Amino acid sequence: MKQPVSTLVLVYTRDLDVLLLERADFPGYWQSVTGSREGDEPLDRTAARELEEETGIDADALGGVRDWQMTNVYEIYPKWRHRYAPGTTHNSEHVFALPVPAPVTVRLAPREHLSHAWLPWREAAARVFSWSNRAVILALPQRALRSP
Repeated sequence: MKQPVSTLVLVYTRDLDVLLLERADFPGYWQSVTGSREGDEPLDRTAARELEEETGIDADALGGVRDWQMTNVYEIYPKWRHRYAPGTTHNSEHVFALPVPAPVTVRLAPREHLSHAWLPWREAAARVFSWSNRAVILALPQRALRSP
């Protein structure tokens, strides 16, 4: 069973292009890197592990993921609730980011994703299916200004 605790990792460039992935189990559904915590692993490790598993990107080699100290709580879509313990209806999603100088090579996990795209942030926000993912992308311009 999956934990109802996950991470979302927003990968973006200096020009605020955002990496999106198309889900293999739901073609046409685009998102940032996401994934559930395993055991009691620290959330930054969950974010880095999911990033590596889904894209082949080594966050540590690029300076590490940054914790945005932002958590979204959302209702789990009914079609995905079977993955969780009975009665689980909500998930806490912790937001991390990985700034990169320019688009990096992506190696998709074919069982998870069909394709990827680097899109300008406004276009990326319009393409994602999740309100929480959209909110994170829309926060990017202000957050990127505050990043070292």
